[in-house]
Amino acid sequence: MEGFNLLELFRDPNAQWILLGSILLGLSSGVLGSFAYLRKQSLMGDALAHAALPGVCIAFMLTGSKSIFFFLIGAAISGLIATFGVGFVTRNSRIKQDSALGIVLSVFFGFGIVLLTQIQHGSSGNQSGLDKFLFGQAASMIHSDVVIMTVVALVLVLVCTLLFKEFKLLSFDSGFAKGLGYPVAFLDQLLMFLIVVAVVVGIQAVGVVLMSALLITPAVSARYWTERLGVMVVLSGLFGAISGFIGTLISTTSSNMPTGPLSVLAATALFIVSVVFAPRRGILAKVLQRVSVKKAVLEEKSRPVRPIGKTTAQPSKEGQA
Repeated sequence: MEGFNLLELFRDPNAQWILLGSILLGLSSGVLGSFAYLRKQSLMGDALAHAALPGVCIAFMLTGSKSIFFFLIGAAISGLIATFGVGFVTRNSRIKQDSALGIVLSVFFGFGIVLLTQIQHGSSGNQSGLDKFLFGQAASMIHSDVVIMTVVALVLVLVCTLLFKEFKLLSFDSGFAKGLGYPVAFLDQLLMFLIVVAVVVGIQAVGVVLMSALLITPAVSARYWTERLGVMVVLSGLFGAISGFIGTLISTTSSNMPTGPLSVLAATALFIVSVVFAPRRGILAKVLQRVSVKKAVLEEKSRPVRPIGKTTAQPSKEGQA
């Protein structure tokens, strides 16, 4: 019976579109999250996700429509303002980037909650449904939303593929990249813009609160399996796609189960598997390595010690003379 229901699920056009959108969202988020993780900007995705909320609210207040296209524009502008705000605070004060991210996250998210409350108490508050953007609701996506999400996700992956060498240099040695003549400042802002776009596209499916987890968790999981950036980016995108697939599959086959949180839980399960079973960095591999080293040491100690023979030096004839 479950196989039949699963077959009917894949035959449903609406479920197919939502499944495709979630998979591509996880794929693009995992690819972008790899560069954010390597540049030690894991909190940037969280800050941008929370900063996108006031942009979504303002876009709804101006247009009166729940179109993901207008939400994309409003949230992208809000996210870019937050990005420039973090850079301005960091450059013109003694506040470090992590503290600046915390300030921007709190201010923008608080402003977004105020606007959200104002909308909910307005004339169209009950029909707005903007509170779904806090935790996501993939089932509320329509065909046009999924089309936009699919196109944007493919564009994000394409840009990262074309600029892989530049982003690689930026992630590991920005000073060397600047010495080679690369526009480091432009590449940095471009990467932040791509993260903003990924966050905005994923808000409706995953939500503001959980989008940062879908950006970073697949990247951290992939880091356990390889030492090469190219392999890490591919694995991170694959883990993100698998997370989106599992989350959508479970939420569709179960009643009243949200897609976004289930996708994040699936990504967390992959992270736990990576932590335990990764071949070199995993807990199991380290335990086996320690056992092997301990066994080798014990075998070395148990070997019999060969006595060193005494040698007597014979005096030379010249010495006797």
